[in-house]
Amino acid sequence: MNLTDKIAHLIDEKSALYKQVSDKIWEFAEIRFEEMNSANLLCETLTNEGFHVERGVANLETGFIGTFGSGKPVIAMLGEFDALAGLSQHAGSSEYEPITPSGNGHGCGHNLLGVGALAGAIAVKDYLQENNLSGTVKYFGCPAEESGYGKTFLARDGYFKDVDIALSWHPGTVNIVLHARANAVINATFKFKGRSSHAAASPHLGRSALDAVELMNVGVNYLREHIVDEARIHYAITNTGGIAPNVVQAEAEVTYLIRAPKPNQVKDLYNRVLNCAKGAAMMTETTVEEQIIGSCHNLIPNKTLEEVMYQHMQDLSKVKLTEEDIHFAQTIYDTLSEEEKHVAALQVGKEVAQQLVKKPIIDFIVPLPEVPFFMGGSTDVADVSWNVPTAQCSTATWAFGTPFHTWQVVAQGKSAYAHQATLLAGKAIACTAISALENPTLIEKAKAELKQRLDGETYEALIPKDLVPPKLTEAIPVKVYI
Repeated sequence: MNLTDKIAHLIDEKSALYKQVSDKIWEFAEIRFEEMNSANLLCETLTNEGFHVERGVANLETGFIGTFGSGKPVIAMLGEFDALAGLSQHAGSSEYEPITPSGNGHGCGHNLLGVGALAGAIAVKDYLQENNLSGTVKYFGCPAEESGYGKTFLARDGYFKDVDIALSWHPGTVNIVLHARANAVINATFKFKGRSSHAAASPHLGRSALDAVELMNVGVNYLREHIVDEARIHYAITNTGGIAPNVVQAEAEVTYLIRAPKPNQVKDLYNRVLNCAKGAAMMTETTVEEQIIGSCHNLIPNKTLEEVMYQHMQDLSKVKLTEEDIHFAQTIYDTLSEEEKHVAALQVGKEVAQQLVKKPIIDFIVPLPEVPFFMGGSTDVADVSWNVPTAQCSTATWAFGTPFHTWQVVAQGKSAYAHQATLLAGKAIACTAISALENPTLIEKAKAELKQRLDGETYEALIPKDLVPPKLTEAIPVKVYI
């Protein structure tokens, strides 16, 4: 039995367990820094499988590391399990049907992500045991990927220093190894304070914090013309200072996501945004207090590991689709707008898109690109990729064209094809891990590539050294997503 067949067997024989854990995390639907039930379930599963579990790592209440084995090499599997606010949705429904109005939902598929990585880690553990091999597999329970940046805290505090390679994956609409780049990002809040007064009787005595927020936003909008093409700036007003129009607002707050291709670029851009805030405060005679609350670096690809992962994905059996699977995927695809369908078609090409209209689940492996493609968003996997060689794949857990962070993603979170695609991802990363365990020169080559890509740059977290992750009692639902 070859490696892919062996790993596939190890994962398939525990598929009922993985389905159960994934569905429970889907039901918990806990947002960033509040994933206590999800973390407990994953930790319990790891403990039952013989892993030693360390809780509360990097001051993350819902962060943990499950470790099995000893000695080198050390392979990390990165798992996520946080949901999104405002995306509650019944599973299996092709109509917008919230379980709880304004409730949470797994709109990025992290119930699947965490379990796929879990399946990979357990399969590596089983393989080590059966073959009496040395080496260590670590499952990193990484909370708050959605604008909480749990991995950044782990990387800042040195938790990847003893790791040789890291592997992960992400749910999506295609089967692909991610040879990709992504923007670095700084997430910051700007709190303005002024002076309240009666807006009609004594407006001259007031100093409007809300005016300051609006002026800052206007300044940043003018700034957009003068930034590099790949940079992005987004904001949300998180405190308008009240709902009474006849009161001059004494306080107001705005949250920004500032993205750029490199850490030094995003730091420079942050300072320019900060100058807009200071200028707005001067114009309104208010004060402003800024705070960086999260960040992540740009993603560093590793072709050495990605080529191995790609070969394993090609060798693994495809997801087996039933007529019921295809029908449900079709009903989800039919909910998309024509614009969304058009954008999806551009990504796969006209000929393939025409085929997928009749069977909107991708069951082939997209060729590994020669040049890294650019993802406009950001991921805290990037901070890991600056510290150790890191590879990721994506599998088709959702119908073709399904946009991320939507109710349609939540609706497919318990589907049969999502579960199968999750196991496919677990098999791919487990096979890649075993290839590295059995071939030390592969790890050395991957490390050499990382060194070459960094070109003398070293990792320094963009978050402040004294920033502490929010505690469960402090975590507040904020609809700001990376």
